[in-house]
Parts: sequence; C-alpha cells; structure tokens
Amino acid sequence: MIFKVGKIVLLVFCAAFAAATRSGAAAAPRVMLGIDVLESMNFAPIKGKRVGLLTHPAGVNRYGVSTIDVLRRSKNVRLVALFGPEHGIYGNEKADVPVLDKVDRRTGLPVYSLYGKYRKPTAEMLKKIDVLVVDLQNIGVRSYTFKSCMLRAMEACFESGKEVMVLDRPNPLGGLKVDGPPLEAKFKSYVGLFQVPYVHGMTMGELARFAKGTPGAMEITSRQQRLGKLTVIPMRGWRRSMLWPDTGLRWVPTSPAVPSFAAAVGYAMTGLGCQIGGFKHGYGTTYPFRMLTFPSKTPAKIESELRAYGIRGVSFRPVVARNSKGVPVGGLYVLADWNSVRPTELSFYMMKVACKFAGGNVFARAGSAEASLFNKHVGSSEWWAEISRRGAYADAAGFVEKWSRQARQFQKSSARFWLYK
Repeated sequence: MIFKVGKIVLLVFCAAFAAATRSGAAAAPRVMLGIDVLESMNFAPIKGKRVGLLTHPAGVNRYGVSTIDVLRRSKNVRLVALFGPEHGIYGNEKADVPVLDKVDRRTGLPVYSLYGKYRKPTAEMLKKIDVLVVDLQNIGVRSYTFKSCMLRAMEACFESGKEVMVLDRPNPLGGLKVDGPPLEAKFKSYVGLFQVPYVHGMTMGELARFAKGTPGAMEITSRQQRLGKLTVIPMRGWRRSMLWPDTGLRWVPTSPAVPSFAAAVGYAMTGLGCQIGGFKHGYGTTYPFRMLTFPSKTPAKIESELRAYGIRGVSFRPVVARNSKGVPVGGLYVLADWNSVRPTELSFYMMKVACKFAGGNVFARAGSAEASLFNKHVGSSEWWAEISRRGAYADAAGFVEKWSRQARQFQKSSARFWLYK
C-alpha cells in the first residue's frame, strides 16, 4: 500500500521478503532494513529511473551485502552514479580529510564526493540521475556528519527537481532515549545541521521527514522544501525500544572511530566531555569512546571524582587496553544502565573535573577555534557562558535537568514524524 502525507510518500509493504540466501546461511535477522523492503518490492519505486546512491560501508542489507551490489545485480535498477560522505563509499578515507571525486574501479561508476570540494551535490552531478537513494547508517547523536550529508543532498535534489529516497535503518541507541542540549541556530555547521537534542531518538528516515516538514530546517526556499519529493522506505520489524543488539543485525563500522555498538554508546556519553580540558576517551585503543584517561591521574582518582556527583545509570571499572602502537594503557571503562542513564550527563561532569585536575578553568583559556568547535558540538551558548566563567563550579545539574525537560518537549513535538509508533 502507498500512503501519502503531503508530498512525503511512505511505502509500506505486505509481501514476504524473498531475497535469496546461500545454502546453510544463518537465520535472517528479525529486522528488515529499508533496502530489504525495497528489494521485496522488486524495486518497483525506482524501476525505469536513473539512480544515484549515497552510501558507505555500513550501507548493507540484513545479510551484510552492500547496497551498491544489491542495486547493481537487479535487472529493475539502473544505477548510474555513486555519492560518498565523509570517509568515502568504502570508509577508507581519514576523518575530516577532503575526499576527491573518482571512478570506482570495482563498479566502473562515477563517485561524487560530498566531503571534498563540495558538501552538496551540484546541478551537474544531479543531471545524470532521476532519484537519489540514500542509505547511510547513523549512530543516534547529533554531531555526526552523515545526517548533514543527507540534508545537504536533499536540499540540492529539491532545488533541481530530483526525487530523494531514504532507505531507513535503525537508530542504534533506540527511539525512546532523547537527551542533551538542543542545537542553537547560530551553531549549525556540517558537524551538526539538525536543531535537535544531542541524543535525538530518531532514525534517518524520520530525520529526513523532520527536515522536510519543519519550516526553516532546510536552506532552500519554502516552496522548494514544500514541493520536493521525499520517499522513505521504512524498516519492518523495528521497534522504538530496540537497541542495536536487539535487531539481530551485524554491526558494520559506521566510521573508523566507531567500530562497534559499544563505541556508539560511548560516543553519546563521553564525546562532548573530551572536546576541551584534557580527558581522553580511548580513541585509538581497543575501547574507543569507553575508556577515560587524564594525564597524570590514575583510574582510581578519576573514578573517585566522577562518582562524587552521583551520575545516575553510570558506573566504572578499571581496564587496560592497547593503543594503536600496541602499548598497554590503563584507564576507566564507562558502563551504562541504558534504562536510567541520561547519556550526555557524564560529559558535563567530566568538564567540571577537567577544571579541577588542570588547576584552573581550561575553558576560559581555550582559543577561539577550540571554543568554536566545542560549541558546534554542544550547541548551547548558555552552557559555554557557564563553564567558561565558573569552571569546576559550573551548575551542571541545573543544565542537565533543563535539557531533560526540553528533550521531553522535543520528543512530543517530533512524534508526528515517527514511522514507528
């Protein structure tokens, strides 16, 4: 069946999934991804159209087959171009390093980089396609460039009269947890373009609907935003209560820094707390975003300082990991009770502790470039004023409570864009 809401088309299927699998393959995961649903429809929504695909290594079907290959092997799909986000279509490009356009040696298709000279597809790139299919795996936090890449691509397509189709994928952190500061408009950047709480509780398809249905969310004319054609292919079997392990799907690294679901959870909890101040979160070790260290401070000392704040849902244990050179490094592993934790809360207490450990307000001493990047991630001018003025005495508890109230309000107002109730 096809349901239309304004110009947004949601494709809902009733047919059973009929993808062929190799003999002896394990039972299929319970969740059918957007690409699986599209294949079960025999690709009817894009049949006869020239297709561009924006994807990366985590863009796979539920059996782990690349969406690139799923589309290429179908007689009903005419795949003519690939578009790559940060890290490129194969995930082998370094973070924050421009990626060049190229011809993909494996498929012979042109690959247009959306993390190089251009962050937004040009009209020339889009001349070759009728529809841009987006299959990007997000990790559930605002400061991750794949959402920005999708948004800029949507804007370009709507300006050029091209259709956008988003193949939906799970939010690894589930669809119920919403937490952290919302993004102020003045801090919008490619780091984060969506004005949502830091942990937003939405899937990529829902974020696309949010962008199209929220006035001012897109940097195009209101008419282009209203008339642009967005098609979302929902998943089947996904529920908002599901974290990634509940889906039965195999984790494919979304970027070199996030090789596991554990790292995605850690990203939400420690990422903001390591922007300024001296804390490290284990990036480059076997516990990325989960292992806290601070120069000249023992894991026991770090734990003592953080435990004093009574951060709910958070506990710690000392660990030893190996860094990229194979050298053992001692640190403090962060554990979370997901039912009770407010994921971003830990980061704001880490900022206070960093000022204690440093013997002064490291935020007040931050350079303009460092402060700018910090604020693009955190998104709150009020918090910057607080932490840069009061340091270790900043009222983190008051801000956390305020953001929790705002997060609940956001969740209520954004529920109209949900695909999964």
